[in-house]
Amino acid sequence: MLTLEPALAQDSSRRRAGAGKLAIALAGGGPLGAFYEIGALHALGEAIIGRALTDFDVYVGVSSGALVAAGLANGFDTTTLGSTFIHDESTAIPFSPATLMRPALGEYGRRIRLFPEVLAGLVRLYSRSAWPGAADALGALIPGALFDNEPLERYLHAAFSAQGHTDDFRELARRLYVVATDLNTGESVSFGTRQHARVPISRAVVASAALPGLYPPVRIDGHEYVDGALVHTMHASLAHEQGCRLVICINPLVPFDAAHASGAERINLTRRGLPAVLGQTFRALIYSRMQVGMAGYRARFPLADTLLLEPDRHDEKIFFANVFGYTGRRQLAAHAYERTRADLLAQADRLAPILRRHGLELDVHRLRDRERTFCTSAKERHRDVRHLTRKLDGALDRLEHLLVGGFAGE
Repeated sequence: MLTLEPALAQDSSRRRAGAGKLAIALAGGGPLGAFYEIGALHALGEAIIGRALTDFDVYVGVSSGALVAAGLANGFDTTTLGSTFIHDESTAIPFSPATLMRPALGEYGRRIRLFPEVLAGLVRLYSRSAWPGAADALGALIPGALFDNEPLERYLHAAFSAQGHTDDFRELARRLYVVATDLNTGESVSFGTRQHARVPISRAVVASAALPGLYPPVRIDGHEYVDGALVHTMHASLAHEQGCRLVICINPLVPFDAAHASGAERINLTRRGLPAVLGQTFRALIYSRMQVGMAGYRARFPLADTLLLEPDRHDEKIFFANVFGYTGRRQLAAHAYERTRADLLAQADRLAPILRRHGLELDVHRLRDRERTFCTSAKERHRDVRHLTRKLDGALDRLEHLLVGGFAGE
């Protein structure tokens, strides 16, 4: 679903088309959110002419959206992101889904070591017949996280430290903001601002994506940080405050509307068990907060055009996707790609003038090309690389022939 929020007023200082900064703001949503955003961004990147998505001025990322935003700001296009995180085809720094699901053995060990202390506390409670406090005592034995986020941090540090990239906010050619939540104060912190710019990008991303219960808090400068979506879903205001006149927002989590879902039998989420119920609850909380934030942007920043991309609320493929399997990831990104293309084409008449104000064009012809898929660009890139390799080999052969001929003439 594409929602267009045109500027309420035009900036009189803009003397030419294309003046003003461009931004991308990405909300969170776990692995599902990242895969959806890669597919949707890939469709956007193909359809928008005039500026590559890796060449925008400001990037804002929250939770898993921080990983995608940091990748774009670091020059990794959506074809590269797709090859790495969805197709498992990256040869430079291969990525494995196991990186996200390594058990937090250190956390388990810390809780086990607390057992004698907790047992002594239970004995004291028993002696005082104060059993109601036993639940609190036993709670100290429950691990605070299931998975370890250090493998992901090491992977991102290696990727961002590769030649042509950086793990330092201060060395980026573009502005990047990664939002996390201070666990002990409940306040949002934006890494990438001057106060927090020295924190490595990889560590900031892992902190922003540390969903409580799944991943442990990340300690930075004496503070414990967790998922940035706990306070702000999108945080696109950071881009608006930098003077961006076009902000493209993507929110991958919306509550499921079973009443309008396809299929003859109406879906009852209760029958799907606890994961479906908790998933719907979390989505509803996040979505309501996101709507409040988006409504305020238009009043606070009347000169900015805002585009919001989201899944349709009745989209079963998004809600019930298995994002931890190879097939699930690939199908989810491909589905997001197709739905985004359809949304862009459906509103092309309204969208094109908005983009034109910023020196961009909408490639309607490409949107109408039914042969294009999420995998097309990867295949095109491989074909271009092979073509370039053949040309290089031919040039080297000719050079060698000339050099051999020159030496023979001597």
